[in-house]
Parts: sequence; C-alpha cells; structure tokens
Amino acid sequence: MMQRLVDTVLAVTKESVKTFTYEALNNIVRLINGISAILLTFLPGKATILEGIHGWELRPAFRGPRFPRWMENGVSSFNQFIHELSMDSDTDTSSLDVLSGDEDSSGYESAASSALPSPRASRASLNKHSWHQMNWIQYIMMFSKPSSTPGSPRPPCSHSARRVRSLKDHVIHRATDRRRGVIEDLHLFTEICIEAIFDVVHKAAHLLLSPSEAFGTLKRLFSSHESGIKEEHDAVDVSVSTAVLGKNDPKPSERNSSFNQSMNTDARTCQDVITELGYPYEAIHVITADGYILLLERIPRRDAQKVVYLQHGVLDSSMGWVSNGVVGSPAFAAYDQGYDVFLGNLRGLVSREHVNKKISSRQYWKYSINEHGMHDVPAMIEKIHEVKTGELKLSKPDLGEETNEDQPYKLCAICHSLGGAVMIMHVITRRIEGKPHRLSRLICLSPAGFHYDSNPVFSVVEHVLLPLAPILSPIVPAFYIPTRFFRMLVNKLARDLHNLPAVGGLVQTLMGYVVGGDSSNWVGVLGLPHYNMNDMPGVSFRVALHLAQIKRARKFRLFDYGSASANMEAYGSPEPLDLGEYYGLIDIPVNLVAGQKDRVIRPSMVRRHYKLMKDAGVIVSYREFEYAHLDFTFSHHEELLSYVMACLLLVEPNTKHLATRSSLQSRKKGQVSN
Repeated sequence: MMQRLVDTVLAVTKESVKTFTYEALNNIVRLINGISAILLTFLPGKATILEGIHGWELRPAFRGPRFPRWMENGVSSFNQFIHELSMDSDTDTSSLDVLSGDEDSSGYESAASSALPSPRASRASLNKHSWHQMNWIQYIMMFSKPSSTPGSPRPPCSHSARRVRSLKDHVIHRATDRRRGVIEDLHLFTEICIEAIFDVVHKAAHLLLSPSEAFGTLKRLFSSHESGIKEEHDAVDVSVSTAVLGKNDPKPSERNSSFNQSMNTDARTCQDVITELGYPYEAIHVITADGYILLLERIPRRDAQKVVYLQHGVLDSSMGWVSNGVVGSPAFAAYDQGYDVFLGNLRGLVSREHVNKKISSRQYWKYSINEHGMHDVPAMIEKIHEVKTGELKLSKPDLGEETNEDQPYKLCAICHSLGGAVMIMHVITRRIEGKPHRLSRLICLSPAGFHYDSNPVFSVVEHVLLPLAPILSPIVPAFYIPTRFFRMLVNKLARDLHNLPAVGGLVQTLMGYVVGGDSSNWVGVLGLPHYNMNDMPGVSFRVALHLAQIKRARKFRLFDYGSASANMEAYGSPEPLDLGEYYGLIDIPVNLVAGQKDRVIRPSMVRRHYKLMKDAGVIVSYREFEYAHLDFTFSHHEELLSYVMACLLLVEPNTKHLATRSSLQSRKKGQVSN
C-alpha cells in the first residue's frame, strides 16, 4: 500500500515538473521571439531585405507548380508524376488535401517510393500513421461513390481512386528537413534529466520500503559480475522501460536502444538529394596538378552529345544547383532537356581532401582564385572530356571516323558568382597557354571579377585585409566554422530560425545589413545540408585577399604575391596579369546575367564585364532580372530557368559529326544496294 502511494506521488510530481519546465522553456522562447519582433519593427529597410525569407525551400511540395516553358519537351518520369499529382489535387481537392495539408507530419517523414530508381528506396517504408491515413482516404472515396445494383458487375475504379492507392508506392517525401533544433534538444535533454532524477528517487524509495527485495537484486548483480564481464560494444546500449497500451498485463519491459546515431543534423549530400528525387547519379574523383582531390558529380546521360557543366561560387557547393527540388533547380532542368549534367566542386572543404593525407591546415588552405581557375576547373573539364569521349566512342562507333582534334560533344558552362570569375579565368589562361578550354558557351549568373562598386562593409574588409595580410595569413589560414560541435550548433540553429519567424526575420535583416541590403534568403542558406557537423565549404585567406586586391586595383587580375620578384617568378612580369586586357581571347558566346536587387555583385560590375567583352569583339549578351545575389541558385524563378535553357539551346549540335554520320549511313546504304 505504501509502495503504491509513493509511486503515485512520484509519478504525479514527475509529470508536474515536466509540465512546468516545458512551459517555462516555451515561455522563454516566446519572450525571445517577441523581443525579436519588437526590434524588427524599428529596423529600417526590413521590407526589402525580408522579401527573400520564403524564397528557399529544399522540400518538394505535393502541390507543385505547372510545367514551365523549358519543360514542355523531355520530362523525367518523376516530374511527370509530380505534375499528374498536382493536376489530380486540383480536381479532387477533398481527397488529397488531407495528404498535402501538413508537410511536416510524421506520416511523410519516412514515406518513400519503391518504384523510383533510388538506391535507398528499399530501406524506407510507410509508418502506421500514413498507412491508416491512406486507408481512410480510400474508404471515404469508396463510400462517396454510388453503390452498384446487386448482381451488376463491379464498376472500375476511377482515376482518382487509383491515384490515391498508388500513393502507397509513389509518395516520396524523403527530402524533408531531418534536423532537430536546439530548442527541441533542450526539451529532450530536460525530459531525460527529469526522468533520470526521478528514477533514482524511485529506486531509493523502493530500497527503503522493500529492503529484502533490494538486497536480493544487489546479490544477483554481484553474482553476475563474478561470473564474467561481457564484451563491450561500439554502440552504447541503454535499457528503457516501455509499456504497450492495450495489453492485458501492461508491465514495463526492457527495450535496448542504441545511441550510436547521428545528432539529428541534416547531413544529406548532393547525391542524396539527386537519388531521392529519382534521378541517376555518378561521383567522379578528380586529382588536380597540385594534389587536391575534387568531387565531380554527375546526373548522367551517357549517350548525350549535349553536356552542361555547373560551377558554384564562394562558400557554396554543388548542392546549390539541386536545392530547389525537381521543378526549380538548374541541374534537373538541364537533365530534363536531354543534357548530360556535371556538377563541379572547387577545393576548400573542411575535410581537406588531398593526396597528402598528412597535409597541414596552413598548407592546404594556401591557394587563391588562381588555383580555382588554373587547376580546379581545367582538371574537372579534362575529366569530363575523357569520360564523354570514351562513352561516345563506345555508343557511337562512327565517331572513330572523325579527326582527333574534333570534340564529339558540345560543353556549355553555367556559373554563379565566384564561379563566373573562375570560368572566365579558365578560358583566358587556356587560350594564352595554347590549350583547348573545351567550352562552347558560357552563361555567367552575377559573375565576380570587378568589385570596386560595392557596399561599405566590403570596403571595410578591404582596408583591414590588405595592410594586415602578412600578420593574419599565418594565424588565420581560412574562414570556416572550426569544430564539429559549432558546425552542429549552426545546423540546429538554422532549424530554430525557421521555426521562430521573428527571430529568423531579425537574423535575416541583420545579415542583409552586412551585405549592403541584399534580400537573398540568408537564413535559408544557413540550413543547407552542406553546412553540417562533418564538413562544410570554407574560404581560404588568400581567396579573400585576392578579392580585396581586385577591389583595390579596380581590375580583374591574377593574385598579387606582394613583391615584384615573386610576381616575376609566377607570371614573368612584376605585375599580375590583368585578365580584362585579354578578353579578346574569349572565342565563345557569353551570356551575362545581373540581379537588380543584388548588393553583393551589383549590376554595374556585371556591365563592366559586358563593356570590356563587347569592346574586345566577344559575342556577348547582357540581361538583368529583379533578383538578389542568391536568388540565381537558391530560389525558384521560372523566368531565369527559361532564359538559361534558351541560351543552352542556342548551341548548335556537332555539325561535323552529323555530316560524318550521314555520309557513313549513305555509304552503308550504297554497300547494301550493291
């Protein structure tokens, strides 16, 4: 009797403490969110900066947009499924609104499609909640139809009913944000602590009230230790008391739980996003001339003669080209148009991939934009040439009749921000060296290279970096989040900023101030999976210094090593090479795109590229869109994608190959007729 009374009191007290701490933490969070809302009210210019706060979303929605113009021909099977699903949702909203109403419900977090060619599809299954949800939808639709007369043949299921049943196999929502925020972690940690404390109190009370049973337990414990010690396992196993409701004897049983799992951070890679959306994937490791190991990712069409290479900018990776899901990402748009898609990744990861496994941090980060444009990009493009040439010669044997100098495919490049400067540098330096650059067209989205017209914050950085470079360079080799703990913290805080609109808006506004009022979705970018606890892209000190030098010199030029002798050794001249003076060597069409709301690289700086190219006789076009800097990759804009796809279609197919192929076919016909 006394034992039961103590158990009841402890149980009530434990739940009361849990409720109190839970509500106290929630009130603190509400207070922080409220204060942020008040501060946000008084901040000037927030209206324009907050325009991009909802522009980035990694999760594909069920009610997807209509096919844009660039998808009119050649649509992947997954895009077709999304389109049909959205069309059904318009005609049968009463049946599908239940599914699309709550994207964050537990029913979709583990949903997967077994029909899509994903390597992870066999591991995913629908949980009970989503199964029951779909069954209820079937029952509702079944009873909503008029019943047939007895003895009459059963009418066939309608298209909508078949679609709902097919959701069991085709629903895919595995690109859902899998992170747990700091606030959720605090809730969980508090609950675990309370459980542990009350468990100790409960056992102590049990010991006092039932000493004989307690001594028997201790005796069995010591006897088990004397019999032998079990081997330790890598994963930590703990026993958790569980009880299943509905059993006749709901006695708590022991369940082993493994804590050798991730910290609930989103560590998805570009491969995960591509394969989870039903597209093929291939990873190619490329080694540069100076020993850096780069990851060249691919959405392969092995027999395609149209190839597109996408190059990211600073503090970015290939994830940027697929982050908008199926309909809004340039990589998927190009693939759906029949292109073989390659995604380049520049050097500069915290994991320090290098042939020298013992390379020091200072030595690894000792590179500038020069190495990006003269080592990274050439190595990846030459690997593309090697791969495509080999594949096309196997799939199209008639290519052997062509000369060795001819390229059996057309390679276009789409680049953003620093990637644009790197690609321009690649073309010019390869022409100076007398080597082929392999490109047929260059599409530059807000390209770097000229920065003298920039916001005051960048001017302050310039005036700090240039005089202090000799002192800071040995101390700060690169800019990145240094430890796994802080990277995990940033990843989790990004989740909290998404859940707390006022705090997220305040951070968005402050970050917008730092970059001169740019309205890009900076908060959303912080949540990209490539900023995870294991790895992240960083910026070397020399890259930042190189940008400061470009801003000070008002010229797009190579890295200045600080002395005439060092420059003479590197370039054969006391001054770095001014790339703007060599724009006449660009022998391919160039499409320049600027953002009217871009405050990182202003339209005037993109127009500077355009003027120099136009004066040098380059076939160049210039176009402005009403976008901020990150909108070119992290937001879904049909107008931009339509323009980019139209530029790609301007590249003519390999006419020499077509002529050779037609001559071979006519030759074969002549042989058959003879």
